[in-house]
Amino acid sequence: MKAFIPALILWLMLAGTSEGKAQSLPAPGFHHLHLNSTNPDAAIDFYTKQFPGTVKSSFADLPALKTGKVYLLFTKVAAPAPTEPQTAIWHFGWHVVDVRENLAMYQQRKVKLLPLYTSDDGGEVFVSSDALPGAAGTLGRTKAQLAAGKAQGVKPAGGAGFAYLQGPDGAIIEYQGNMPAERFNHVHMYQEDPFCAQLWYQKHLNAPVNSGEPQRTEANCKVQRNDERSWPALEKEGTMRVPRAGVAFDDVALTWYGRQGDRPLVGTRGHLADHIALSVGNLDGWIAKLRSEGVTFLGQSYKLGDTRAVMIEGPSREALELVEIKQLN
Repeated sequence: MKAFIPALILWLMLAGTSEGKAQSLPAPGFHHLHLNSTNPDAAIDFYTKQFPGTVKSSFADLPALKTGKVYLLFTKVAAPAPTEPQTAIWHFGWHVVDVRENLAMYQQRKVKLLPLYTSDDGGEVFVSSDALPGAAGTLGRTKAQLAAGKAQGVKPAGGAGFAYLQGPDGAIIEYQGNMPAERFNHVHMYQEDPFCAQLWYQKHLNAPVNSGEPQRTEANCKVQRNDERSWPALEKEGTMRVPRAGVAFDDVALTWYGRQGDRPLVGTRGHLADHIALSVGNLDGWIAKLRSEGVTFLGQSYKLGDTRAVMIEGPSREALELVEIKQLN
């Protein structure tokens, strides 16, 4: 028994050290969004033309679009990748310097623009600020809020706002301005339980906590979805915008609303937006941490170009690739 006690103390010390190392792993960076495309070269040409701050590149011998230090990575597929049923990845987008100038440029080039509906009775705009401004801290207005705004004489703000275009392979691309510089800035998502998903990213991926938001726990993260829809919206029936949550890696935001329909979200692999990739400096450390926490792995680690990676599954079946980038150490 006496021999057992020192051994137990040593084990506890080592366990505590391992846990501390796992918790001290810095948050990953945002590395790339991976898309399945029937013609990657044509897709990349489209993006470089519409977003002139981007360049054609490659990573791990795969065709890529480089935007700042972020990539859009492409896998060539024989048939168009599905966009339905809905996965956790909804759309992605850029900040632009002048949304109105971009809109005029896209109209001149006959790029397919996606209208924003202003109510379920009809009405369309191409920039959100041409609709009534949002209410109650959201980007939209419910039917009651639309009626109240009209009764109060509220007018569209005009100027800067968010807008959408149709990209290659059926991609939905948001462009938002007016911002200081053009850059890839977000992936907009859906989650089964938005606040629980935020906790998952904070716990397992050390995503930084936004101090401006009230912090929830596993005991109160499940929040009843508000089925009331609001406008402007990409869908005529409107968008359910409450609850809303998210995290960020580097300067790329992953923001999400609750699932919009009644069907559970399906896995992202094989869909147009196949997965999100995050960069880490110590892949083995991350694998040990995530395995100890019971995170779902979608396979063993593998070679990716001249580095290594592993694929895990997020809270709403989104595939997340951890790519080892040694300079992050």
